[in-house]
Amino acid sequence: METKRKALGKGLEQLFSNDFFDVNEFEKSIVDNAKSDDVVLISLDELRSNPYQPRKTFDNEKLEELTSSIKEYGVIEPIIVKKSIKGYEIVAGERRSKAAKMAGLKSIPAIVKDFTDEEMMSVALLENIQREDLNIIEEANAYKSMIDTMHLTQDELARKIGKSRSHVTNILGILSLPSKVQDMVTSGKISMGHARSISKLDDANEEVDLALRIVNENLSVRDIENIISGGEFKKKVSIKKTEVKDPRKRIVENVLREKIGTLVKVNKNSVVIPYDSDKDLERILEIINIKIDL
Repeated sequence: METKRKALGKGLEQLFSNDFFDVNEFEKSIVDNAKSDDVVLISLDELRSNPYQPRKTFDNEKLEELTSSIKEYGVIEPIIVKKSIKGYEIVAGERRSKAAKMAGLKSIPAIVKDFTDEEMMSVALLENIQREDLNIIEEANAYKSMIDTMHLTQDELARKIGKSRSHVTNILGILSLPSKVQDMVTSGKISMGHARSISKLDDANEEVDLALRIVNENLSVRDIENIISGGEFKKKVSIKKTEVKDPRKRIVENVLREKIGTLVKVNKNSVVIPYDSDKDLERILEIINIKIDL
């Protein structure tokens, strides 16, 4: 019993360190150190999903494959659960439990362990990230949850999940996109490469418009990069916005441009005054009668 506690404790200690955490090894240590009477049969009706489960959709084809395997060989590796007020919560093994139910089983072998909420969340996130069961948006949300919950930097998260820092940064960048664009990534209408390129734009409307162009015109990632770097897309958007700009805002823009001597833009709720250098900024501040020591 003491050995088993040490094995579990060591795993959990690693879970909250900055080292790589291998979920497969963690589960294996729990199973290998479990005595025969530690593995119990639990009714599938008593199980409920880990409330911190990041995965919202399951690959039906993979589930069918696992279901066929369970029908033929049974559930080879027990799932890991935590006792709750009503039944049990799944810590690791969500897909196995679903496949077991699809296979017509009434119960499943399980090892009951006591986990804190933070440990349950972390194990669930890491299990799905490392086993590549998440779509790109779920993966991005899982990264964000781990950073927020475990107080990790992007570098620390990258080490823990065995990915590069650039991969983590790129995935997290998807969350800055409008929900409509995120849905297009999830459904496979646009690729991760497309999404990374789109995220370089600053305006949400531009990002949605460009995503729609990708779908409608079957544009490649290189096409998108050329559009963005060449200013083609921004030019089109600018023309469209000029056509619908409120005439009163045009008058204000013209007055400000004449007074300040730069291309002032009046948008929905902002006035943008560009400048070329610190000296030019000082000139503008002097014109609008603001004195600041720069």
